[in-house]
Amino acid sequence: MPTNWPEMTKELSAQLRNVRAGAPEVMKAFSAVAQAAVAPKALDTRTKELIALAISVAIRCDDCIAFHAKAAVDHGASRDEVLETLAMAIYMGAGPSVMYASHALEAATQFEAERERKKAAQSQ
Repeated sequence: MPTNWPEMTKELSAQLRNVRAGAPEVMKAFSAVAQAAVAPKALDTRTKELIALAISVAIRCDDCIAFHAKAAVDHGASRDEVLETLAMAIYMGAGPSVMYASHALEAATQFEAERERKKAAQSQ
């Protein structure tokens, strides 16, 4: 069954609210680490999200793919950039990464379509 990646991120976000409520200090610290890691410095945030997407594929984490595909697209990653990122993940992760790369590409494609729908709705 195909995954609806935008819906998946909404559902995961709802569940993560429960984790944040149950472990607020840990989740606040994790959020601070995440914010520090993606802050633009020598690498811009788009590039860092593409790296996170590649790692998501390499470690075979669908939930991570969902969030980092969305973030990469939200930060302006193009389809070609996503595909090059996935090529590196495949290179580093071999066969299993090929399978997860297909998940990441579909996720990025769905988020890109969602972004375009929102743009079109705003221009009306």
